[in-house]
Amino acid sequence: MSIEQIVDTIRSFEGTLVLAPDESSGFPEIAWGDYFFYYAPDGEVPQNVQPFATIVTKDYPDDTQSQLDGDDRWRVNVHVGRRVFHELTGQDPRTFEWTDFATPDTFMPHPVYGSLGWIAVVSPGEKANGTLLDLLSDAHRDARARTIRRESTGD
Repeated sequence: MSIEQIVDTIRSFEGTLVLAPDESSGFPEIAWGDYFFYYAPDGEVPQNVQPFATIVTKDYPDDTQSQLDGDDRWRVNVHVGRRVFHELTGQDPRTFEWTDFATPDTFMPHPVYGSLGWIAVVSPGEKANGTLLDLLSDAHRDARARTIRRESTGD
C-alpha cells in the first residue's frame, strides 16, 4: 500500500483533518512531506492534542533508528494504547526493549514515543497492511471519543 492510498483511506474517516506541511504552510522545513492526522470535524488543527497517526518520510534529528533516509523508506505511526501495543509487540510500552527499528513491514514500538503507546511500521507491505488499516480506524475512533469526552466536560 502506498502513502497516497493510506492518506486517502484516513481522509475518508469522518471528521479527519490531514495536515500535510509544505513550503507554503508555514511549518518548519523538517516536516515538509510528512502527514499528521487529527480528529477535527471543524477543520482546524486542535490545540494541545496529538495526532492519532502520522506518516514520516525522513529521519528527524532525534529519530534516526528507522533509517528513513533511504529510497522508498517511510513510516506509519499510530497511537494504539497499552493493550494493543502489548498484543502487537508482546511487550509493555513502559518497559519495552527493541533492537531493530528499521525492519520493514513489521509492527514495532515507535522508537521515540513507544512508551506512550505508539507503534510504528516502516514501509508497510502485505504483512502489515490489513491490520494497519484496522489500527488507523481504531485510532481515529479513539481520538473522536476523546474529543467528545473533552467537549462534554469542558476541558
